[in-house]
Amino acid sequence: MKKIGLKRAKEEEDEQKKQSVCEQVLTFNMSPAEEEEGDEDVSDSEESVYSGLEESGSDSEDEPSANQQEGRVLNEEVEQLEERVLNEEEAEQREDEYEKDSSDEEDIRNTVGNVPMDWYKDFPHIGYDLEGRRIYKPIRNKDELDQFLDKMENPEFWRTVCDQQTGSDVVLSEDQLELIKRLQRGQFGDVSFNEYQPSVEFFSREVMIHPVTNRPSDKRSFIPSLTEKDKVSKMVHAIKMGWIKPRRVEDDSRGRYYDLWTNEDSSSILNKHRMHLPAPKLRLPGHEESYNPPPEYLLTEEERALWEQQDPSDRKLPFVPTKFSSLRHVPAFSRFIHERFERCLDLYLCPRQRKLRVNVNPEDLIPKLPKPRDLLPFPTTQSLVYRGHSGLVRSISVSPSGQWLASGSDDGSVRFWEVCSARCVRTVQTGGAVKSVAWNPNPAFCLLAVALDSVVLILAPSLADGHVTSSSERLLKSQQEAEPSEGVSCNWVETKGEELNQWIRLKIGHPKVVHQVTWHSKGDYLASVMPDHSSHLQVLIHQLSRRRSQNPFSRNKGLVQNVSFHPLRPYFFVATQRSVRVYNLLKQQLTKKLQANAKWVSSMAVHPTGDHVICGSYDCRLSWFDLDLSTKPYRMLRHHKKAVRGVAYHRGYPLFASASDDGSVIVCHGTVYSDLLQNPLIVPVKVLRGHVITQDLGVLDVTFHPSQPWLFSSGADGTVRLYT
Repeated sequence: MKKIGLKRAKEEEDEQKKQSVCEQVLTFNMSPAEEEEGDEDVSDSEESVYSGLEESGSDSEDEPSANQQEGRVLNEEVEQLEERVLNEEEAEQREDEYEKDSSDEEDIRNTVGNVPMDWYKDFPHIGYDLEGRRIYKPIRNKDELDQFLDKMENPEFWRTVCDQQTGSDVVLSEDQLELIKRLQRGQFGDVSFNEYQPSVEFFSREVMIHPVTNRPSDKRSFIPSLTEKDKVSKMVHAIKMGWIKPRRVEDDSRGRYYDLWTNEDSSSILNKHRMHLPAPKLRLPGHEESYNPPPEYLLTEEERALWEQQDPSDRKLPFVPTKFSSLRHVPAFSRFIHERFERCLDLYLCPRQRKLRVNVNPEDLIPKLPKPRDLLPFPTTQSLVYRGHSGLVRSISVSPSGQWLASGSDDGSVRFWEVCSARCVRTVQTGGAVKSVAWNPNPAFCLLAVALDSVVLILAPSLADGHVTSSSERLLKSQQEAEPSEGVSCNWVETKGEELNQWIRLKIGHPKVVHQVTWHSKGDYLASVMPDHSSHLQVLIHQLSRRRSQNPFSRNKGLVQNVSFHPLRPYFFVATQRSVRVYNLLKQQLTKKLQANAKWVSSMAVHPTGDHVICGSYDCRLSWFDLDLSTKPYRMLRHHKKAVRGVAYHRGYPLFASASDDGSVIVCHGTVYSDLLQNPLIVPVKVLRGHVITQDLGVLDVTFHPSQPWLFSSGADGTVRLYT
């Protein structure tokens, strides 16, 4: 009955669709006059139409009437309309094949489609927009330090990614970040999906009323298997015939006894041990042990008395040779069991170890170093003395061109010397003791940084040509100002009046006393050191072009003594009292921690290749580190008798030097090979003396000429000396 009702409902629904189609056909074919008549009486027109379709009777059966012809035409039009409606419904249900095509999406700016972006790596553009114009790649001229500073200032830097299709930076939303975090944790991207949804247990331990399957058990589950019987019969027959031998069960009821020393051949397990020694063999019996020895083996009365007086360990024979007339007269040996027992104890308890003795000539242990004359050139003679300071000369620096030398002293002055003539061309009175001076390493600028109390002065001495001077002035007069980072209080002040006449262009105020200042190789950044245990503001990095300061460390890692930039890569070296930390500025993380094995590190220098570092300490040690080898010193040099104050590398020659309070400067030859398997060659070649020890202080700073194998040193006697 239910099926019949459904069938009738379906027929009624088809009849209604057919009526609606007929109405559309009638309205489409009616003339204007018929429309007016239809408006007057709609029900009559519908009945007449349907009566014409349903009743096709006529008086004549041969020729169809006009009503029948009209009914046929209407039926054909109704079928065409039904097909058209069905085709439209199928088209709506059919999936659009261009729905997911990325090339037709109008919200995408780049219209190249899903093509690899590597195809455009050699072109200046990255694709085309909707109007056919090229989308050019953005200009990215930021170096590692700019990215580092941008990362510290921009709070959205960590969530910014580069769009490969447009080349623009896109900030990820919270939903996208949540999706990335879920994928990194190994979860599903859809939050609503539950991977731990309860499973349907079809088979459980609970006994149900109805079985899972009503299939009855097989008959073979109740009777023995004939196949297994055949296999067992074949195996039993093979065992009886001897084709298969069963496993032998060893009887362990009787203990296993074996001789410990019987199998001491090359195949034994003990002999394969590296330190194994075979048991000593008993000496074969000689003529003195015979029952009838020759007369020369018998002891005389004096020899017998001497034998009895000797210690048992010093006796040549452990027994006295005795002569018997026949073998049956030989008595039993009273100490036989005792000697056998001692023999077993010696074999069992005596430790035996192989000791390898190597005969080495002591002269072979001394490394064969090349002669100093084969390692020329290096400074050997004191050539010039630069006099003029009245106090300690704590720091010196040479210009990149090698023509000028700057020195800072405790008398409150900074002097500029001409290297070749030792003539003082400039004198700047700073008004305080100068702790450190550093010349800008970029040849395009002529600038000098001076550390004075809690201020860093930027001097432009105008000792270069007009082009370099103008570029230096443009760098100092840059108007790009940025807000300082949080927790950094540095004042950037432009000088006026008398200070401007003293070639002082900028003053950078610090919260603590500055002890050291150093430049980056590009000449735009400089770092200052303020040692203080109570503050985390020990190292600050300044940028001249934007006039901003930054604290790269948020926590105190120890008392900082010296800092230096890597000459080639974005690394930053920070020397504390006991160690040297190497930071990666690009990744913002600690790369290495070098153990100096010293009580107090005083100075540090980085090799021009950046793979080697030397550190001087106040406990008279000089440590050479190979960054590719280990975090511990590759070589420790203890040539100085007092504290080491300064160390320096030469930029072009394989030379390095160390200055000490003992008044000497030791020049060493340090060759670094391109082969990583070959260790550096370190040879001390010359000890330079000339400074006078004043107030228990000797040489305070040392530096090399940038192009010549010359060495400059400054001491407590107020002089600067040049060795060539």
